[in-house]
Amino acid sequence: MIACNGTARAVLISVVALLIASPPSIAQEKRQASAQTSKRTAAETKAHRLVLQVNSNDPATMNLALNNATNVAQHYKEIGEPVEIEIVTFGPGLHMLRDDTSPVKARIKELTLSTPAISFKACGNTQENMKKAENKEISLISDVSVVKSGVVRVMELQERGWTYVRP
Repeated sequence: MIACNGTARAVLISVVALLIASPPSIAQEKRQASAQTSKRTAAETKAHRLVLQVNSNDPATMNLALNNATNVAQHYKEIGEPVEIEIVTFGPGLHMLRDDTSPVKARIKELTLSTPAISFKACGNTQENMKKAENKEISLISDVSVVKSGVVRVMELQERGWTYVRP
């Protein structure tokens, strides 16, 4: 151990305190800034994902879901960030995607052509139940995909971190 007088000890304590309290070096600042930029870049490029649920045979609700999807897609397109949007229908909401009863059929056809970020899913269970009840095949609008269960689809997307909205 080095013996030092009171003045030397005070100087030593001051130097140590300065080293502890001094700002990081330029190299440290660059490393920290680079790490923060990398984190931001990864977060910014991660796709935003939205699932919209439609389970009522109400044209206003259907149009609201389409408006929400269109607005979200447009927002992320304008700022250059990726987005995925699924509109999932089940129960009476399946009428939204039925070829014979959809009050929003023209809008859906236009969206499937103009906005690839938006996709449509129909509940297979509901389609089968409507087939039995109406004693006829239930045709869907082109470019609509069928999932076994609409509720399960919504649930699984939420479990994967998708944002859920019910218009």
